[in-house]
Amino acid sequence: MSQCRDSLSNINYANEFILVVDDEPPVRESLAHTLVQLGFNAQTAESGPEALKILKNDDITFLVTDMRMPEMDGMELIRIVAQEYPEICIIAMTGMAKGYGYVDVINAGATDFINKPFRVEELEAKIRRAIVERDIKRELNRLSITDSLTGLYNQRHFYARLKEEINRARRQKTDLSVILMDLNQFKAYNDTYGHLAGDNLLKEVANIINSNIREDVDSGYRYGGDEFAIILIDADEKTARTIGERINQAIQRRCSLDVSFGVGSFSTEKEMERMLRKADQELYRSKGIELKPAKKNMA
Repeated sequence: MSQCRDSLSNINYANEFILVVDDEPPVRESLAHTLVQLGFNAQTAESGPEALKILKNDDITFLVTDMRMPEMDGMELIRIVAQEYPEICIIAMTGMAKGYGYVDVINAGATDFINKPFRVEELEAKIRRAIVERDIKRELNRLSITDSLTGLYNQRHFYARLKEEINRARRQKTDLSVILMDLNQFKAYNDTYGHLAGDNLLKEVANIINSNIREDVDSGYRYGGDEFAIILIDADEKTARTIGERINQAIQRRCSLDVSFGVGSFSTEKEMERMLRKADQELYRSKGIELKPAKKNMA
């Protein structure tokens, strides 16, 4: 966590894109200008509907919105943004005694609340605090789904992600494949060269996997001790098998070991369990082992 704290202490305002929403031109333009002077990226919208159009097309990280506006008030805008763009931090602005309470605004999905008129230093402090809280949450979430040794995602995240991708493939009628693989003779390698060398080997295998799949599309996982899994988006069984062979050849070349792997592909008739079962069976067959059907419990 020390690395996390170090990165959070060096906040780069240039990474933040703030949308200021206010129906009064002098207020929103002045505030946006001030935020740009502080180092943020800022743009403006004069209403809730205009803000929603901008959010669809631009990478906004912060929303600073007035509460009392025509067409759509700030409360409704906050609810919509919090639901559709949960990663965006929201700060609500309102004049004193205008009927919008702190608790109501926070419950609607805002990150913080500031009363008009306010000093720029006060708004900047609230934005900084929101950035820190957001980034800590992101880092904790990343750590919870990441294997600490290899840097790949862990098995828990594999099942969650696979379920999401199966649902997406069903909706969009696209291909989806999974590769399950494990290292052959890894125990002998560990016994011969030691656990430190074994750990380094696993890290190298993870690097090979990542270098042979599409960044931000496919994903690699440490499935168990020396077992790995890969989710391939919009890839049929033939494509998955080609990628598996390519990874195997790279591991042979760089690690002097090889892998056994199996492929499972999704179709509208197959669910996650059947998909993984097929990949698992193929993996074991490649090792010369035939899996028997699981025994049913006797009543």
